[in-house]
Amino acid sequence: MLSKRTLIGIIVGSAIIAIGGASLISHIGTVTINENYVVKVGDSTFYTIPAPNHTDQSMNITGDAFDLKLESPSNGLQIPKTSFKDKIDEPLTLTWTHLEDGDTKIQIQNTGNTELTITGTLIRSSDPIWFTFDLMVIVTGVVIIGFSMGFTMRKPKGF
Repeated sequence: MLSKRTLIGIIVGSAIIAIGGASLISHIGTVTINENYVVKVGDSTFYTIPAPNHTDQSMNITGDAFDLKLESPSNGLQIPKTSFKDKIDEPLTLTWTHLEDGDTKIQIQNTGNTELTITGTLIRSSDPIWFTFDLMVIVTGVVIIGFSMGFTMRKPKGF
């Protein structure tokens, strides 16, 4: 017969394992990010987008004036540092495809008198640290179940 504390430990541990497993499954593959960012006057922003082969990327930049530099892996889209002006009514639209696994590096400097608005859909690889984090959550659930099973085997003093 299982004690009340053991049953509670098994239920809580199983819930933690289920949450860790679901999170582990959701972190497999690519992650889609819908970007909506504002760059203040005189500020700059830098993007590094790690993505697998054949992923489509798109970005729209709206503003008075800005400098842009983009480097995509392999023979993908390459834009040396270029100045753009009067992109308020018609934003600059960038679309490119990663031709091989790697990082796209984008540097944007606001040189105008108004804020820049950056919107887009970016597809990136999942960060490997999440795999480790999810495994730690699963191990925590197993430890909770194991610790609670100790209450069935013998009752420690004071419990």
